[in-house]
Amino acid sequence: MTHVYFMPGMAANPSIFEFIKLPETEYEVHWLAWKIPEKNESLKDYAIRILAEIKHENPVLIGVSFGGVIVQEISKLISVKRLILISTVKSRDELPSRMKFARKTKLYKILPTSLAGYVGLLEKFPVGEFAKKRIKLYKKYMSVSEKQYLDWAIEKMVCWNQEKPLPNTIHIHGDHDVIFPLKNIKDCIIIPGGTHVMIINRFRWFNEHLPSLISEGKLAE
Repeated sequence: MTHVYFMPGMAANPSIFEFIKLPETEYEVHWLAWKIPEKNESLKDYAIRILAEIKHENPVLIGVSFGGVIVQEISKLISVKRLILISTVKSRDELPSRMKFARKTKLYKILPTSLAGYVGLLEKFPVGEFAKKRIKLYKKYMSVSEKQYLDWAIEKMVCWNQEKPLPNTIHIHGDHDVIFPLKNIKDCIIIPGGTHVMIINRFRWFNEHLPSLISEGKLAE
């Protein structure tokens, strides 16, 4: 039996994976959830706390968005069967220019970080229009609203300092992702029409292809 651990995106609850179905005869799925960070907690120490929820050796780790950063940090601490990233980045070089600017200027420190304010910020992000249905998805699935968490998570995402992608990483990315534009992403499986929330609205693609990606490390031919 292969144990597959899913880590959701920033502020999201694990129910973003509710439509992901893997063959139960081969895989056992586990959802990881966000914890409230401790004051001045490092990303490594936070990853260690999440790691305590992983009860099986050589697991498959799948992370979405900021959750992708967390599973990369966890994979530095244990042996994993497979590391699969969705709608995220593999190094600081893949961060969009606006996040690099926020890092340099520390602009992230003045962002509104209530849940309602964060969703409102997404609606006004200077990268194009979000469809109303996608904002509804954010409002449905984003449930971690504590300011302490959001302040910490935004800072750690913007200031993530990984220089190079980890070896043998599988990265799945949509060509319509406005949070992490594809133009900055290298060496990934491209989902045409895929957005930053494609784990929810393109779940059929993942249900079809995740088994081969997990078992073979590549898409089935």
